[in-house]
Amino acid sequence: MSWKETYNTWKDYADLDAELKDELANLAGNDAALEDAFYTPMEFGTAGMRGLLGAGINRMNIYTVRQATAGLAAFMLTLDEATRNRGVAISYDSRHHSQDFAFEAARVLGAQGIPTFVFESLRPTPELSFTVRHLHTYAGIMITASHNPKEYNGYKIYGEDGAQMPPKESDLITKYIREVDDLFAIKVASKEELIDAGVLKVIGAEVDQDYLDQVKTVTINKELVAEEGKTMKLIFSPLHGTGAMLGEKALRQAGFENFTMVPEQSKPDPDFTTVKKPNPEDPAAFNLAIKLGKKEGADLLVAVDPDADRLGAAVRQPNGDYQLLTGNQIAAVMLNYILTAHKEAGSLPANAAAVKSIVSSEFATKVAASYGVEMINVLTGFKFIAEQIKHFEDTNEHTFMMGFEESYGYLVRPFVRDKDAIQSLVMLAEVAAYYKKQGKNLYDGLQELFEKHGYYAEKTISLTFDGVEGAKEIADLMTKFRNDAPSEFAGYEVAALEDFAKSEKRLADGTVTKIDLPTSNVLKYILADGTWIAVRPSGTEPKIKFYIGTQADSLAKAEEKRAAFEDAITAFVKG
Repeated sequence: MSWKETYNTWKDYADLDAELKDELANLAGNDAALEDAFYTPMEFGTAGMRGLLGAGINRMNIYTVRQATAGLAAFMLTLDEATRNRGVAISYDSRHHSQDFAFEAARVLGAQGIPTFVFESLRPTPELSFTVRHLHTYAGIMITASHNPKEYNGYKIYGEDGAQMPPKESDLITKYIREVDDLFAIKVASKEELIDAGVLKVIGAEVDQDYLDQVKTVTINKELVAEEGKTMKLIFSPLHGTGAMLGEKALRQAGFENFTMVPEQSKPDPDFTTVKKPNPEDPAAFNLAIKLGKKEGADLLVAVDPDADRLGAAVRQPNGDYQLLTGNQIAAVMLNYILTAHKEAGSLPANAAAVKSIVSSEFATKVAASYGVEMINVLTGFKFIAEQIKHFEDTNEHTFMMGFEESYGYLVRPFVRDKDAIQSLVMLAEVAAYYKKQGKNLYDGLQELFEKHGYYAEKTISLTFDGVEGAKEIADLMTKFRNDAPSEFAGYEVAALEDFAKSEKRLADGTVTKIDLPTSNVLKYILADGTWIAVRPSGTEPKIKFYIGTQADSLAKAEEKRAAFEDAITAFVKG
């Protein structure tokens, strides 16, 4: 059907949700907005779906949530009865309609006889990952749009290992989703009847405690924390999301007593009223934490995003100002401490390994190498880090020490198989305590690592292309970078081009070697000076991302080079 025919079907549906009906009435005559809402179904990728809230097949609403869940249900009905009866764990964040969407998903699954375990109230993404593993469910659903603005929500499916659903199963689920033609005919059961029948079980405090018991294992040097945790001043912001309750309990049980939550951001708020973007990557998200930190003389400021899977930090300087750390810097400092603490305790395994994405800094690789620890590179997406963890467990080839992505996502202990800001909060506090005992802070520790391993500077540039033409513009840019590949950036020759869609690495002299990773629409340029530049479309947002990683013999020079490469990328995009 054309978008107008689809729109008319929705407009004329007598039982359409009242809020969506009012929205369509307000959009009457606005063809551009209506076309964007109805011209195509929401894309369901390997990370699920994410989009604007509202009416339409290209929006997040109860009908598109039902459609996605009907696809999952159809796939699970192909499995044997015992596997199917393990059910699905469901959690959700603080966004508009998150709880509604969670229980709508349970109603669709319940109508097919598939058991669900739904949290009584909002919980973090990492706890959902833990819950899938802990309750041995076959799958998990997380309702979240992570760090996106308030207008968004999303839907992610997790597999039985607690990682996001693998590509093979995800592709099959997508196929079943696309076969759901009539969104208004999807069978749903009564929530109350499902609860009475024991098909829908509401979970909460008991699972929280089991998760927190595992978080205790994140702390390496309990004596250090006991000594410094009572006095080290920490400011913590959950940015209006899910991290408040578990974050506070995790800090206290570890031994950190002298911390304060940013009061204006400590309660769930779907409008995120104190920030434009609830994203710890955004410096503005730290404004209130910095104000409180200066008032209380805090050593460390930490913020986590609304579903508590990403963490950002800022450190107090001698002049009382705060220095924000990048995700790559946090990862390097954290990994260095983990390896140091285990080495000092005599518990660093001979086969220790860390895992990172191909668009993350080589800074942490240098840190790992200084301990004789291997760094393994994987494609972007924490499910690929989870795959490595499972491989380590199956083969005993390596012992997992840490995994991270440059986008502020880290995992310390593998009882979770996704990035975990609650774990990271506890670990980063321990790292801060380690430096405090030496009369230093995290930023001093970072400088020590720079002096030892070289000065690294990174930047991620995101360009957004919304609407009907957005996907084409992104595809055209990828084609330009692939087919008209620059021979140099900012005066530095391209020594090699890694094309992960073709699984090949092409050197400047024409030599081609294979890349032993799954295919993905990513390009990575390796320059003659060791700088790398990567290009990839986002899997969850209408964006194309450019990553820059460079180094020099001083931080000023590294940042100067980074700025030059940023200008070169901008010029090539516009040229």
